[in-house]
Amino acid sequence: MGMVLASVLRKVIKRGELTLIDARGKTHCMGDRNLGPAVTIRLHDPRLNWKLIIYPRLYAGEAYMDGTLTVEHGTIYDLLDLVTRNTVGDGLGDLDQLLVRAEVLWRGIRQFNPLRRARANVAHHYDLSGELYEIFLDSDRQYSCAYFETPDSTLEAAQAAKKRHIAAKLALKPGMRVLDIGSGWGGMALYLARTAGVDVTGITLSTEQLRLSQQRASAEGLENQVRFIQQDYREISGTYDRIVSVGMFEHVGVPHYRTYFRQVHKLLADDGVALLHTISHMDPPAGSNPWLIKYIFPGGYTPALSEILTNTEQTGLWVTDVEVLRLHYAETLRHWRHRFVANWDKAAKLYDERFCRMWEFYLAGCETAFRNQGQMVAQVQLAKSVNALPITRDYIADWEREQSPAHGEAAPRHLKSVR
Repeated sequence: MGMVLASVLRKVIKRGELTLIDARGKTHCMGDRNLGPAVTIRLHDPRLNWKLIIYPRLYAGEAYMDGTLTVEHGTIYDLLDLVTRNTVGDGLGDLDQLLVRAEVLWRGIRQFNPLRRARANVAHHYDLSGELYEIFLDSDRQYSCAYFETPDSTLEAAQAAKKRHIAAKLALKPGMRVLDIGSGWGGMALYLARTAGVDVTGITLSTEQLRLSQQRASAEGLENQVRFIQQDYREISGTYDRIVSVGMFEHVGVPHYRTYFRQVHKLLADDGVALLHTISHMDPPAGSNPWLIKYIFPGGYTPALSEILTNTEQTGLWVTDVEVLRLHYAETLRHWRHRFVANWDKAAKLYDERFCRMWEFYLAGCETAFRNQGQMVAQVQLAKSVNALPITRDYIADWEREQSPAHGEAAPRHLKSVR
């Protein structure tokens, strides 16, 4: 079977070189190292010879986690970079593509997220130890795509720029009521209150995120201006001038898109504005990566832009602006991956080596997906009224300039100070 796997890979790997040492110790070389990275891997389990043919998108990650696939030359990022460069739109052959199509058919069931299931899915990822997230996120614990205004921006600067960029698109005025759907550890809500003088309600399903968000609001003396509650977007009532949602829509699930946008429409004031920041992709609707769904984000899905727009069309919302951020998330993930690897021993003490390999595979796999496989981030601005916003985009750049560090923007309070 080692020869069969090598034969399959030889048809795929053209740009870069892969050296495969199978479980019997036999070496197989393929590709051209002059056209891309050179990587050597070793298989320690003979069963991987057929597993990696049948379902590589699941079994490759599991093998790396379990230590039955090791990288002898290069890193797991190098391996995934090599594979994704060579499999854009094609996968590892006809069987792999058949499974991809099957995942599309099953996605409605996998992404069915009623309230109880949604809470369990969130707890699986976001209720992990807070110390884990301190290892690789910025000091404001922004767990979404940063905005790199320059190639050499630090992660801290790029995350601050992301908050400015989103706030500018909300066209905020002091005293407005803002709803933050999926408020994470509170950084965005606190930033909006601090810089724009607005009243913010942040909602999360994560117990750990809720606890720390409330501590942060209290530490900054903003508890009367910013409140955090543990509630699902479907349970919220009231009227809001602005709604912002950053990195949460990926957890909604395709069967619930119509419900989500109807709720946004219901909660928005007649002259209200919403800003949706979500991972998307340049291709038509597809399935989810099976390894990512099983181990990292159960119930998750990154929508095609067409799926977002189709559902807003059915709910009476104006799409007033769309911006596609292409490589910004790849750069964000690069920073996260480097920080995580540099703090590997700390993560291993929190969990174990298998967890560390799982997390490294997650960060590396997502980064290569944004670099090589059409993943992107979409910022979609929505409104109920055609007159809700200026008719040019100048107001966005104007607000960002006013709030830039050169104008004395207040720095966020470091999370460790409120622990």
